[in-house]
Amino acid sequence: MSSAAPSPIAPQILEYCRRNESRILDFLKRLVETESPSDNKSAVDEVGAILAQEFEGLGGKIKIHRQKGYGDHLQADFHGAHGQKPIMLLGHFDTVWSMGTLKTMPYRIDNGRVYGPGVYDMKAGITIMIFALRALKELGATGHRPITIFLDTDEEVGSESSRAITESIARGCEAVLVLEPSQGPQGFLKTSRKGVGDCTVRVVGRASHSGVDFDKGRSAVIELAHQILEIAKFVDLPRGITVNPGVIQGGTRSNVVAAEASVEVDLRVVRMGDAAELTRKFSELKPVNPDCSITVSGGINRPPMERTEGTVRLFHVAQEVGKTMGLDLGESATGGGSDGNFTSALGIPTLDGLGAVGEGAHSANESIVLKDMHHRCGILAGLLLKV
Repeated sequence: MSSAAPSPIAPQILEYCRRNESRILDFLKRLVETESPSDNKSAVDEVGAILAQEFEGLGGKIKIHRQKGYGDHLQADFHGAHGQKPIMLLGHFDTVWSMGTLKTMPYRIDNGRVYGPGVYDMKAGITIMIFALRALKELGATGHRPITIFLDTDEEVGSESSRAITESIARGCEAVLVLEPSQGPQGFLKTSRKGVGDCTVRVVGRASHSGVDFDKGRSAVIELAHQILEIAKFVDLPRGITVNPGVIQGGTRSNVVAAEASVEVDLRVVRMGDAAELTRKFSELKPVNPDCSITVSGGINRPPMERTEGTVRLFHVAQEVGKTMGLDLGESATGGGSDGNFTSALGIPTLDGLGAVGEGAHSANESIVLKDMHHRCGILAGLLLKV
C-alpha cells in the first residue's frame, strides 16, 4: 500500500457526485425497480445484463459465470498500473425480496432518504462502485491498480455456487473491498464479521398410542427438549460464540408419542478456532434416553472475517481518505456474514461495509441516506488510488 500523502481525489469525487446526483438516482432507481430475488434466475439475470452493459461502457472486460440453479455471476476486469496485483471489488445483486414486493414497498425518496427493496443491501453499493469508477474516468485520475469486480447472485442464500469463484479471484488480488452496507447511522466500516453456520439435530424415538401404549413409546420431542437445553449451554458471550435453536419440528398428533423431532440451530463464532470446538460439542451430544438416537448435520459454512493486520491497514487508508472530505470514519464488528468472510479467511486483506449508509436491511423500512452516497463514492475512489 502506498505511503504517499492522502489522495486529494476524494473531494473531487464528492463534488462530481453532487453535480451528478440525478444520474446516480436514475441508475439506482433502475436497479431497485428491476427486482432480483435469489430464487428467480431470469429476474436476477436481467439485473446482471444491466450491470454488464454499464461496466462494459466504462471500459471493463466482461466475463459471465453461467449458472443453472442461480443467476449468472458477473465479473468485470479493468486495466490499471502494469505489473501490479489487482484490487477486488466484491458484492452481490440478489436480494431477499420476492417478486412483486415493489407493489407494497415502492422505490421512493423522502426527506433525504431513498427507500425500496434491496436499495441498502446492496444495490446502492453497486451504484457506488459504478459512479466511483465513472468519476475516476471522467476526471482523468490514473495510476490505480487493475480492478476486478465480482458480483454474485446467491449471497443471500449462502453463496453455494459463487464461493469457489470468489476465492479463486481473491487469491490473485492485493486486497478486497466489499461494498456491503455500512454499520449503523455513523456509517462505520466493517473490520470483522462473525463466522456463520447452521446445524440440524435430529432425534429418533419410538411411536406409540399415548392412551393405550404410553409406556411403550420413547418421545423424540422430550429427548429433543433435553438436547436443546444442553445446546443452550454452548453460548459463550464473552468469546462471541452464540447458538440459537430457531426452528423446532416434531411429532404428528397430540395422541401419538413422537417418533421423530428436530431443531435447526444458527451458529456464530468470532474466531475460526472456536468453530472446531463448537462442531466438536455438537458431535458429542448424547441421548438422555438410551432408546432414542441423535444425528447431527451441518456446521460453520462461512468462516469468520477476523480483524487482521492487513484489514486494519486498509481501514487506516480509508480513514485518511475520509479526512480529506472532513469525515472521521469509524470501524465496527458485526455478527452477520458476507462474501468478505471467504476472502479474509484466505489471508487477503479485506475491508467491508464500504457501501451505503442506511438502515433496515431485509425489513420494510430498508433505506439509505442520499447525501452519504457521495462521500462513499469518494472513499472508494480514494482507496482505489491509494492501495
